[in-house]
Amino acid sequence: MKRVYDYLGFEVEVSVEAHHGQSDTGQSRYGLGYLAIVTITKAGQPVSCFAPLRLGETVGHPFRNQADALMGGFSAGRRLIDDLGDNDGG
Repeated sequence: MKRVYDYLGFEVEVSVEAHHGQSDTGQSRYGLGYLAIVTITKAGQPVSCFAPLRLGETVGHPFRNQADALMGGFSAGRRLIDDLGDNDGG
């Protein structure tokens, strides 16, 4: 699953990848989770602003479902773009 979001003149591409690892259910067995792969580009430019980021939910755990991975990836991308704007003095 992949989505592209526009945010303040940037494109935030979020892909979701299945991840087999320790489940976040409080049990010690392994289960299926999801990682968000985030790529940020300036709209209209072919080169990304950052290396692609692989994100899980918390403390090394994957997201529980694809929707959470998409939204978590988009939120992280927005924060990075916002931080870029703060460093530009504006």
